[in-house]
Amino acid sequence: MKSATGAGKHTLAGNIKATREDWLTSAMDILIADGVGEVKVLAIARKLGVSRSSFYWYFKSRQDLLDALLEYWQATNTAALVKQSEISAKTITEAVCNVFRCFVNPDLFNNALDFAVRDWARRSPQVRKTLDHSDQVRVDALDSMFSRFGYDKIEALTRARILYFMQIGYNVAELNETMSDRMKLIPEYLLGFTGVEASQSEIEVFSTYAHQFGIE
Repeated sequence: MKSATGAGKHTLAGNIKATREDWLTSAMDILIADGVGEVKVLAIARKLGVSRSSFYWYFKSRQDLLDALLEYWQATNTAALVKQSEISAKTITEAVCNVFRCFVNPDLFNNALDFAVRDWARRSPQVRKTLDHSDQVRVDALDSMFSRFGYDKIEALTRARILYFMQIGYNVAELNETMSDRMKLIPEYLLGFTGVEASQSEIEVFSTYAHQFGIE
């Protein structure tokens, strides 16, 4: 389930039956493009080119679909950030570079979906609760990452919060800068986040990884 935008992108030809993943993917596209208020069963059925009744093969209700979207978001974005923070690394700067991979690889972390869920949370106390929990899980993972490299309790938590909320702020702000320009600042970002200078080889490894995704 990779698509995040593009009206009609998941319209199915002929009499092909829509799968549960088709319904979820189209719902996610609408959530990202138009907000949760437009995630409606009839609209998704029209987008897929199938009957509305087929929806009920996979979901009990619209709320069931919305719950599935939240579960997908947690199982992808949140899980990916936690997993990247736990990858074995020789230095804290290498560990942070592993986390940075989430934000250059859209298959690891869908920034647009994260933004859409945050917007959704402004309208739903229950989603706000889920978002707060997920944010805490992510910060806890980064806190543990810093702690593994010898930072004391308060410093590890503080650096984890700085790293995480700065990244979320970048996503929400939608700054008018190219990723190429942002990449040039990676050595200084790493120094600021960790208090340690990254080695040239660490910078090169991360740059090579980012380059795979069209980032110079």
